[in-house]
Amino acid sequence: MCAMTTKRILVIDDEDGVREIIQFSLEAAAGWDVLTAASGTEGLAIAQTQQPDAIILDLMMPEMDGLATFEQLQANPVTEQIPTILLTAKAKVSEQQQFIDLGVKGTIAKPFKALELVKQIREILNWSE
Repeated sequence: MCAMTTKRILVIDDEDGVREIIQFSLEAAAGWDVLTAASGTEGLAIAQTQQPDAIILDLMMPEMDGLATFEQLQANPVTEQIPTILLTAKAKVSEQQQFIDLGVKGTIAKPFKALELVKQIREILNWSE
């Protein structure tokens, strides 16, 4: 397995437990490198310096929420091309469409099943195994 194929994912979520579950799931099931951030501000800094292949972004966060964070990512030429998936507890179909219209690649509903997470991410981003 060469270094070229290892995906690097940035997980931005204010809940430690959620970050840990996602990190463990993606590293164990897919062998991806997982970076984590506990806030939108921290996530923006990591995204700029580390240039992850994708970002998983929690919608509901204190201070800067997921949409505000996403808007900042989109406003920055360094990070605007990074595909972003929103994690959301309230993913109504109408809201999902609204997020897609904004440029989000997809949404994953909370609570998610850890074992299905990799599959969902691959489907949203069209990544083969």
